[in-house]
Amino acid sequence: MKPETFAQPPSSVWLISDDGQPPSSAVPAPGGEAWRVDGVEVATHPRTDSLMVTVYCPKRTLSRIAMRWNFASALACDVLILGDHWERGYGDLQWRHLQPERLLPWYWAIHWPGGKTVAVGVETGNPAALVAWTVDDEGVTCWLDLRNGGMPVVPGDRIITAGVVVATASASGENSFATIRRLCKRMCPEPRLPAAPVCGNNNWYYAYGRNFDQHQVLRDAALLAELVGDHANRPYCVIDAGWSPGTVCPGGPWTAGTPDKFPDMPGLAASIRATGVRPGIWMRPTALMTVTEPSRLRAGPQNAPEKALDLTLPENLELIRQDVARVRGWGYDLIKHDFSTYDAFGKWGFEMGAEITEPGWHWADRSLTNAEIIRQLYRVLREAAGAAMLLGCNTIGHLGAGLFEVQRTGDDTSGRVWERTRKMGVNTLAFRMPQHGTFFAVDADCVAHTEKTPWDKDKQFLDLVARSGTALFVSVDPTKITAEVKQTMSLAMRLALSGGEANAEPLDWLTTTAPRKWRLGGQDTTYAWTENWGTWPMKT
Repeated sequence: MKPETFAQPPSSVWLISDDGQPPSSAVPAPGGEAWRVDGVEVATHPRTDSLMVTVYCPKRTLSRIAMRWNFASALACDVLILGDHWERGYGDLQWRHLQPERLLPWYWAIHWPGGKTVAVGVETGNPAALVAWTVDDEGVTCWLDLRNGGMPVVPGDRIITAGVVVATASASGENSFATIRRLCKRMCPEPRLPAAPVCGNNNWYYAYGRNFDQHQVLRDAALLAELVGDHANRPYCVIDAGWSPGTVCPGGPWTAGTPDKFPDMPGLAASIRATGVRPGIWMRPTALMTVTEPSRLRAGPQNAPEKALDLTLPENLELIRQDVARVRGWGYDLIKHDFSTYDAFGKWGFEMGAEITEPGWHWADRSLTNAEIIRQLYRVLREAAGAAMLLGCNTIGHLGAGLFEVQRTGDDTSGRVWERTRKMGVNTLAFRMPQHGTFFAVDADCVAHTEKTPWDKDKQFLDLVARSGTALFVSVDPTKITAEVKQTMSLAMRLALSGGEANAEPLDWLTTTAPRKWRLGGQDTTYAWTENWGTWPMKT
């Protein structure tokens, strides 16, 4: 298999409807770079090292297209294959043996026992399709999902740029990690990166959105200032969910904090800044707690009590713009926006697979694809946030690259049980590490420490995240922190603020979902993630 294969037109193109019928084979046009079937034209435009795919169907609806590259000979069964996730990872990112039905969102890589790696993906930024891949022993299929909600899109008389395919192969002496990192850099030609390493604290994993107020937030800020001392790169004190009226993770509108606990949000931002650290805040801009106009909600299943907005209505996008701009105007330098993928599609990433949402519903504006709608939302968030840093959580990193400085790349770690941190945090740090500094700054989620989590394990995760150079946020109750924990966190956070150690790389990622062996700053380090009784297969 050669990467140049994927810069050339595919072997065949197929149109896939939502009526349960078999795919329809498109007929190649003269020249071999366009295919036509049932009023749809798919054109492939070879470039030097990429392949742009456009779709034109002015008089009909459109669901999905499949492009197929056949192999000259059967693929060996001893290869390993890696894929990505639609949004966050859920502890399940891994290299696996050949699994033909396995869906590989956005990009994939194949590794041979002899050391060769080929990696293939689609450029970030503006793909109009949600792109995924499958690999079997006879070829590779690229699946272009162009739907609107859970129904076909009605694009009208326009040419859709579904995506731009890129590929690369390992250079002499280059391992799989370095190859995939090069692919990520190629996929995202214009990342939006933080001006300085990102570090701070976050109260979620000891407060969990309950029983805290502005006084406790200022206590967090004071602890953070103490931990980092006079370091020139100032950290962020992030107020997580629980500061606004409603449920634990409520929807908007985002006009004020709870009157009894957070009566003055601009004043709180100023007070946090006065401690010598930078204020940050959580919000969920794509849902409402109180709905006076049901027509503004998206169709499809709603997740009570929060109500998801229709993201194609101009008045909703304007509301989101105003909410984010208001929060920025209060003085918050980092805005962590959460839940937008769940609000948009009614599913978490691990539930999606080939069906990112339930069938049978569409957005108010049927002319846009789901990918275009999400990218439009992200542009609104970017414009409204201004100079504030955006941290995307439960967001589609491939569409957020170039707009968000920081991306939460895995599901929640935990202040309640170590096993969840091991499963989610270590996995996403290792397997999304190639995206760090190429798409955005990676945030593997907080290093939490409470009386319920073992310090010897939390300390190792703290060490790894700090040395990796990725975003480090700690979550610890200032009233319960011991002198040892405080000293260790202080050293780790100062290191993280300075950028960690160069070239962090998981060394055993081909054989495990939670790499223990890492190369950090040229030094090999082995961590012990397993508790004394082993890994408990409990629901976390």
